[in-house]
Amino acid sequence: MEMNPRKIELPREIHTGPGVIKNTGIICKDLRFKGKVMVVTGYKTFNIAAKDVIGSLEAEGFETEYVKVKEASMESVMMVKENLEDMSLVLGVGGGKVIDVAKMAATLAGLSFISVPTAASHDGIASPRASIRDGERGSVSMKATSPIGVIADTDIIIKAPFRLLASGCADIVSNYTAILDWKLAHRLLNERYSESAAALSLMTAKMIIKSADAIKEGLERSARLVVKSLISSGIAISIAGTSRPASGSEHKFSHALDRIAPKPALHGEQCGVGTIMMMHLHGGDWRFIKDALKKMHAPTTAYELGIEPEYIIEALTKAHTIRKERYTILGDRGLTREAAEKLAKKTEVI
Repeated sequence: MEMNPRKIELPREIHTGPGVIKNTGIICKDLRFKGKVMVVTGYKTFNIAAKDVIGSLEAEGFETEYVKVKEASMESVMMVKENLEDMSLVLGVGGGKVIDVAKMAATLAGLSFISVPTAASHDGIASPRASIRDGERGSVSMKATSPIGVIADTDIIIKAPFRLLASGCADIVSNYTAILDWKLAHRLLNERYSESAAALSLMTAKMIIKSADAIKEGLERSARLVVKSLISSGIAISIAGTSRPASGSEHKFSHALDRIAPKPALHGEQCGVGTIMMMHLHGGDWRFIKDALKKMHAPTTAYELGIEPEYIIEALTKAHTIRKERYTILGDRGLTREAAEKLAKKTEVI
């Protein structure tokens, strides 16, 4: 069988640890960048981290400009892209939304991108994907360039609300059902499957569950552990050339909730709850998933998500319509309302 040649893009350098943000300028210099640099940040994260990043860059002779973004929308992406005319590099300094916007704008402008996360809430910090809201379609996962570097300052990440760290953990746990869905599509539709990407993704999920007791508020080691796991998950996506190793039916459920619920919860939190239910559909040990999420202080019920049971049921019936080309346990027809309600009750989500 003839194999198509494929290019795997991975981050060239990953810097994690307390205080590494102060080395941003040196890191960029070592990566041979020169000239003007654009720092994309958020309104809160400007003071938390972007100021230090700009100071460090300017100390090494870089000219800097910055732009603040509010949301991960196509509008924000195009606004940033318009400001990249004579830039040599883009840095995304902030949470998931900021990083996704910076990553996508850099991709469209054909520039290198460095990811500087201020929270460890999902695996987008090192992956070649960006979740961008696009008008009526809600959030869509778009192909982007992998960051050339990741600078994850654990001192900053551990000061972010603990809920964000727990959400990052839940996003990693969701790799369990993502892999089951991928294997299913491989068996039924002969979809291309990568053993190495799947193994890395599963190993990451197992490692975070094994370390669940060590994930505590205010502990630098916890931040380091979650950051490493999220980067590992992002690398599995790069190896696969698709987000399959980390995104299946549980992510479809989360995206459906984003569209339906008046006030959705965090991405990772919703994926975690989705994983409990999808594991049951796969005939797997859903209680094991639920217990692991509880240990990590991540939500396991509609009540803890702050979402009415009605929206959970509706999202379950609509989830199969998200990214139709991606086959999962939900099949082509999805769940009936009765089946959705039964599933949510059986797994004690509602």
